[in-house]
Amino acid sequence: MSRIPNLPEREVTPESTFLRRRELLRGAAVLGAAAALPGCAEAESSGPATPASGGPEALPPVAAASAASELGEIRPAPREFRTEEAQTSWEDATSYNNFYEFGTDKRDPARRAGSLRTRPWSVSIEGEVARPGPVPIEDLMAPHPLEERIYRLRCVEAWSMVIPWVGIPLGALLSRFEPTSKAKYVAFETLVDPEQMPGQRRSILDWPYREGLRMDEAMHPLTILAVGMYGRVLPNQNGAPLRLVVPWKYGFKSIKSIVTIRLQADPPPTSWSLQAPSEYGFYANVNPDVSHPRWSQARERRIGEWSKRPTLPFNGYAEEVASLYRGMDLRKHF
Repeated sequence: MSRIPNLPEREVTPESTFLRRRELLRGAAVLGAAAALPGCAEAESSGPATPASGGPEALPPVAAASAASELGEIRPAPREFRTEEAQTSWEDATSYNNFYEFGTDKRDPARRAGSLRTRPWSVSIEGEVARPGPVPIEDLMAPHPLEERIYRLRCVEAWSMVIPWVGIPLGALLSRFEPTSKAKYVAFETLVDPEQMPGQRRSILDWPYREGLRMDEAMHPLTILAVGMYGRVLPNQNGAPLRLVVPWKYGFKSIKSIVTIRLQADPPPTSWSLQAPSEYGFYANVNPDVSHPRWSQARERRIGEWSKRPTLPFNGYAEEVASLYRGMDLRKHF
């Protein structure tokens, strides 16, 4: 029941449909239609996806979008935050993903996420901060210029995508709430509402979905909170209205539909580590040399392609992030 027109690549989207800041912050154009990424955790069983018949939809990059002056500009990120690899088509990125709150089939999020109400929406900032409390998403995002970041996304299931996200650096947001010296980790939780998220009626996981980062990972410039993709408001099935994106980690780390951000002294429990601790560790860094117990991580299949390619250490971001783990045994701390 997609509301996204299936435009052929040759067509040009008119300027009036470009992403604008008001649409991102108010969700005026929230699109209930397809699916894309995280929650990744079980071996893929559906086989290669059929490539989109019309190729990538003709959506303008955010960097080229013309925003009204009172809304502020959406900035292109520096080059180090933008891969030049071919982007996954909108159709594939919004119709093939894991979001178990809506079901376990790859197509369930696209079919069922229309029940999610993304406004009003608040995020509770908790724990080791000087300024805790609930914050409406409009106030949470308003002080920060939006950026387009074009990142690889690698699922633990050995498939991958390239997604142009729109968001803000997580570190900049956390700094506003003045973390204390005791803040060593950041914990995240997603919404729990079985009426809106019918997958939560089943005990697939111990709800809410939980994730966490070490403080230095959270503050790293690559780590963002996304509110959009492909120059549009983040679709429900992709984690609207607010999701984490950590491009050097497997996709299940990038928690969707966030309602709680808690800074704390101890490592937080995370959903897949609780569910299967021998298979999913806290760090979940992309590592071609460490196989999942049930399949190799040495190669991956880019969605929309048929052949496989080698998996890159840290998903191709080793130069930026490998120093975070200097001296650690990444086979033990997987």
